[in-house]
Amino acid sequence: MNDLGDAHLRTLTLRFMALLAADTQDQLAWLGGREQDTRSVVEEVELLCRISEGLGERGVLGPEDLHDLQAIGRRLGGIDAVGRSGLWADDLPVDPAWDDVRAPARRFLVRTLGDWRQPLPRPASPAVGGR
Repeated sequence: MNDLGDAHLRTLTLRFMALLAADTQDQLAWLGGREQDTRSVVEEVELLCRISEGLGERGVLGPEDLHDLQAIGRRLGGIDAVGRSGLWADDLPVDPAWDDVRAPARRFLVRTLGDWRQPLPRPASPAVGGR
């Protein structure tokens, strides 16, 4: 992969980590009533975690970064089909998996950017990833 592709994937990783690191209330505010299904969020993060392995091999991400991303991927991978079937806004406050991924996402951001408090990415249009 070229440097531009790696830079784009790194930026995408940082944006997702900012969203996962945010407090539940901030995540819910970010959703703003959009119907984002949990399955889509989990699948996107799992894909990002798998892609990060290549970024680590190319030196874009360090071993500690990969460790945190793998921990996030494993935790979200443990959400069963029933847990993935609802809306993310409904699952965020009640499923402990979302609290569990917050700590490694915050560590990742502190190590990479110096602070876990980052602007949340622009929300996707309502038609993307929703029901």
